[in-house]
Amino acid sequence: MISTFSYNRWGILKFLIGLSILIPLSIVTYQILFLGKNSVVFLEGYPTAFSIGVLCYYGLILLWAVIWLVIQLKELIILKSEKKVNELLHLQNQVNPHFFFNMLNNLYGMVGKDTDKAKGLILKLSELMRYSIYEGEKQRVKLTEELTYLENFIALNQMRYHKKVDIQFDVEVKNENLKVVPLLFIILVENAFKHGVEKLREDAFVHINLKASDSIIDFEISNNFDATELEENQGIGLKNLKRRLELAYPQRHKFSISKQDAIFKAKLQLNQ
Repeated sequence: MISTFSYNRWGILKFLIGLSILIPLSIVTYQILFLGKNSVVFLEGYPTAFSIGVLCYYGLILLWAVIWLVIQLKELIILKSEKKVNELLHLQNQVNPHFFFNMLNNLYGMVGKDTDKAKGLILKLSELMRYSIYEGEKQRVKLTEELTYLENFIALNQMRYHKKVDIQFDVEVKNENLKVVPLLFIILVENAFKHGVEKLREDAFVHINLKASDSIIDFEISNNFDATELEENQGIGLKNLKRRLELAYPQRHKFSISKQDAIFKAKLQLNQ
């Protein structure tokens, strides 16, 4: 059906272009060959009605061409938008799958040792998976929902570890209806645990600060790490984040990272 419509549309276009070229050529040929004129003024000497008809025809052709161009531009914009959405969804689906696999492995070993703790972990894990699957597919979610997801993620990690971790999570949100692209901040939080907390035997810390006004969200996170064990491929998640920011917040975000004295810091600002 679509291919037939497309074929018919291009067939009509070819016919109109051919007709538009044929009309002036016929008029010029007639006047030169049959009337013996050396030069031709277009539509000179023809009945007024005929001249008006020809001018109306070209006016309609011009109008149709403009409409056709607008339609083509709209279709191109829609295609680009769909491609952008599909890429965003693909990138969002790549967020923290290995975390869930690691948690399931930990739960397997914990079930026989500490049943009550395993139950609590399973409950938290199910909440995280539900959010990732259902809310993660949305283009925007409430910032408060995203913060709850981060809190559950942090709580789940605290339940896993048998060591003391200094975790600070300071939040100041003025507008609770403010919306944000889902699963952005989690990349930085997970990065802090995976490449910081998990590699340190003691004195590990993760400090998070988020402030949100009606139009700007400022997110900062810092964590210490063992520089001797820092993995080279830790940038995969950050590359994912940067690409998603380019797609979802083009020219409306600022993102920076720094490493100094075995402390990793990341700052992200989003403009709504």
